[in-house]
Amino acid sequence: MKINILALFLVITFLGCSSDDDSSNNMDPDQNTELMGDFVSVAHPTSGTAIVSADMSTLQLNDFKSDDGPLLELYLTTDLEVTDYVSLGILKGLDGNYTYDLPDDIDLTTYNHLVVWCVDFSVNFGYAILK
Repeated sequence: MKINILALFLVITFLGCSSDDDSSNNMDPDQNTELMGDFVSVAHPTSGTAIVSADMSTLQLNDFKSDDGPLLELYLTTDLEVTDYVSLGILKGLDGNYTYDLPDDIDLTTYNHLVVWCVDFSVNFGYAILK
């Protein structure tokens, strides 16, 4: 019985320490980056840094934090009103480091606003301007 309890404790401990964090893929803002921007809160607290790789193929969110919502997506858009956008998909997480693949044909001089968008309520949670 004691062995079963110990085994259960070890399993819970190891599973509790796991994370969906992509921290192993952290990009250093000073190396191999083309564009970056810091998140600014709008409707909900949102923070962190967005970094685009030098080859423009990936977007890294570092130390990202945001509130939860019913359906949050990450948009590259031309403005803060989200009149023209490209969805990078559902937000991968609310607290940590996350990597997104960028479309090959995206023009980041035009789509330079990165927005955490609540689809159900059409609300901008927060944004970063990529410069």
